[in-house]
Amino acid sequence: MGVFLVQAVLISLTGVMAPGPITAVTIAKGSESRHAGAWIAIGHGVVEFPLMVLIFYGFTKWLKCKGLQIGVGLAGGVLLLLLGLSMFQAVRMDVVRHRYKGSAITAGMVLTGGNPYFFVWWATIGSGLMIRAITYGVVCVVLFMILHWMTDLSWCYFLSNLTYGGRRFFGERFQKIVFAICGAFLLFMGVKFILDAIKLL
Repeated sequence: MGVFLVQAVLISLTGVMAPGPITAVTIAKGSESRHAGAWIAIGHGVVEFPLMVLIFYGFTKWLKCKGLQIGVGLAGGVLLLLLGLSMFQAVRMDVVRHRYKGSAITAGMVLTGGNPYFFVWWATIGSGLMIRAITYGVVCVVLFMILHWMTDLSWCYFLSNLTYGGRRFFGERFQKIVFAICGAFLLFMGVKFILDAIKLL
């Protein structure tokens, strides 16, 4: 069981460290608060923990539903386009401020629920890990769920601290560069989400 949990953590890290919408927003929000990553990870967990419980009870097929993938892809794509544009608007301000009005927790929840690749990961790799965890018993399942989320928390908190430190050291110019890069990435991901959803129609 110990070997499996180590493997699960390493596999989870490859997923959380891959660039995505949460990474971009964590970096952007980190320019305002070093703790933003922790709050975003909590919002992510609000969506992820119930999903893991559903997978434990055998709802993996639901995640592969074509209609769900299309709906999430279109809604998530539009959301990312709006967030990306808001970051570019922030770059044009004298004092950089991200125009997203919600809290970091809300951002974590919305970006997780609007990311079709998040559901695809859990329908494939994640469900495979869950099945293996079940063979070791309920204790292993609980540990797997906690450790998986801890990888999200650790990475997001690391990113927000890194960005916050950079903001204090490099100043306003650094913020604008970070927001421009994150904004461009969100626009790219938004277009990709929408195009992938349209292909499924």
